[in-house]
Amino acid sequence: MSGGEVLAAGGVILRGSGERAELLVIHRPKYDDWSFPKGKLASGESFEEGAVREVLEETGLTCRLDAPLSTVRYLDSRGRHKEVRYWLMAVERGTIESRPADHEVDEVRWIPPADAGELLSYERDRELLAEALGILAGRAT
Repeated sequence: MSGGEVLAAGGVILRGSGERAELLVIHRPKYDDWSFPKGKLASGESFEEGAVREVLEETGLTCRLDAPLSTVRYLDSRGRHKEVRYWLMAVERGTIESRPADHEVDEVRWIPPADAGELLSYERDRELLAEALGILAGRAT
């Protein structure tokens, strides 16, 4: 295992409600996976600042933090311990069409949450989605 812990942050972005709800997912060509926008923290950056910045960079959307979600821990592809803190986030401005594809993210897509189980590449992301949907459902009651 290589040294050091990787600290990262990201967001689960939902818009709309009920049958019209949509979830934002990204495709990363390097890993050929579908996931949520996230990335490593810059030096001196808080998890909150990193989450907002990474979501903007990877999606073209300026989002606000809504509610904290579970922290995810795993070994990354280089054998380092990685800690990613996520937030449920809401779009403030921007469109995914304004973000050009690049080597990190080549597709950004809005999908119905019901389709996420088949598309998301990682079980940890499906668990984060269930947690986010639970928070939103609790608010509706």
